[in-house]
Amino acid sequence: MGVKKGIGIAAGAIALLGGVGALGVIGVFALVNAFPTPDDLAGPRDDGSWPWSPSDPVPRAEYATPIHAPRGESADGFLGLPDPEWVTQTALATGIPERALAAYAAADIRAIDEYGCAVGWNTLAGIGWVESYHGTIFGGQVDADGVARPAIIGIPLNGTNNTMAIPDTDGGLFDGDTEWDRAVGPMQFIPETWRRWAVNASEGVETSPHSIDDAAITAARYLCRLDGSLESEGTWIRAIRSYNDLYDYQTRVAQAAERYADAAR
Repeated sequence: MGVKKGIGIAAGAIALLGGVGALGVIGVFALVNAFPTPDDLAGPRDDGSWPWSPSDPVPRAEYATPIHAPRGESADGFLGLPDPEWVTQTALATGIPERALAAYAAADIRAIDEYGCAVGWNTLAGIGWVESYHGTIFGGQVDADGVARPAIIGIPLNGTNNTMAIPDTDGGLFDGDTEWDRAVGPMQFIPETWRRWAVNASEGVETSPHSIDDAAITAARYLCRLDGSLESEGTWIRAIRSYNDLYDYQTRVAQAAERYADAAR
């Protein structure tokens, strides 16, 4: 299908959507020349301690089992928000920023309720880590409103640096580039993919790939589109490889997702 298989020194990779002929997503690590290392799955807490020792063994995984957050007592707005106490405790245990974790867990709950699809908050967290360190890459952060600031924008997809050539599809609306498309937001969507699959997480607020809430539920919808669930090894791998068709990407997402799951338990 014309998918780039290799990672260059300064390039990520893009995949084609399985069977629908639309463009997939590209990792922001084209900008930083590397995926996160195993010891970097979470940074230190504010007090300098780590959720686990950087020297602890890291799970070597090719796929991850989706796990789910408990729902809060009030299930409204997002069709069942995750329990806030669980979010606080799990953010501390995993090192995932609390605002990002809340978005991943809420998106997983909504995927179950609306699509009957088990994605797993840990799967979304694994992708969020590999794509943008949960929106904190280059010193940024996800603010209280869920928007990643400054905006996370990838390199121009102009056919160089081992990327496909993707002429502008959004008039620069999301990526500020009117000549070429660029991957955008904490989950790194190509504008055309965003246009086709975007989901609004909050009524009354414009949908944006720069919102971790919108990006997380859109990623869940995108992952669910092929098999309707990610509960088996095959369906999980198939979904992740449709996001970015590289074995290295698959295993790094799996590794992060499994470690987050272990820490949460």
